[in-house]
Amino acid sequence: MNKILSLVRRCVEDYDMIQPGDVIAVGVSGGKDSLILLTALAKLREFYPVPYQVEAFTLDMGHADGRPGMDFAPVAAYCRELGVPYTLLSSEIHHIIFDLRREKNPCSMCSKMRRGALHSAILERGIHKIALGHHSDDAVETLFMSLIFEGRLSCFQPVTWLDRTGITQIRPLLYCGENLIRHTAQRLELPVVSNPCPADGNTRREEIKKLIYELQGRYPGLKTRAFGAMQRLPLPAWDTVEHRRMPVEGFEEE
Repeated sequence: MNKILSLVRRCVEDYDMIQPGDVIAVGVSGGKDSLILLTALAKLREFYPVPYQVEAFTLDMGHADGRPGMDFAPVAAYCRELGVPYTLLSSEIHHIIFDLRREKNPCSMCSKMRRGALHSAILERGIHKIALGHHSDDAVETLFMSLIFEGRLSCFQPVTWLDRTGITQIRPLLYCGENLIRHTAQRLELPVVSNPCPADGNTRREEIKKLIYELQGRYPGLKTRAFGAMQRLPLPAWDTVEHRRMPVEGFEEE
């Protein structure tokens, strides 16, 4: 966990993600990424020179028939262990997307509905900053998806201000690779909740993930160079504070 904490702190500082007195919401899906993010931010606040608070929010997607979905009791218990306030939000998103609308490509609508529900919940609590669990592999995959499917070079931003809601999104895990996150979550025995989504593993992102895996085997270091290129171009908002770009060799995959 020390390696992740070091990388998260570096990312937070490079992109000036946290200001004094911030209350940061973490959307905790129960997956390894969001649990590692929650753990990192909860532990970082203990020694970070800028004081801030963390609150966790979980959106229950519900069953197809509208009943409550997964059991998040272990996640709630873990939040108590970390000293982080926890809120479980009910929804019928699964029922709406798969039963009522019968979406063939549900990911975009699901993402919008989940984001809208989370944003409404944190605004009701007076919170205007939310941390998302995207890591460096996610960023590279998004870059490839944009290039292959849209014909442009684009990716989500490390820090994004949403003018319609006044919410700022931050992505503190961007310097952490998926393998590092997975292995750390296993070592810490985090209460990971499996994803029951019918579309899981059958998306365009999964196609790109497999393609990048094949290319990485053929051209070692490809992900490292792609990630570094986003900062060196830089893509919009990817240039770090005072131009302190992350060295390519710092990309943590293992």
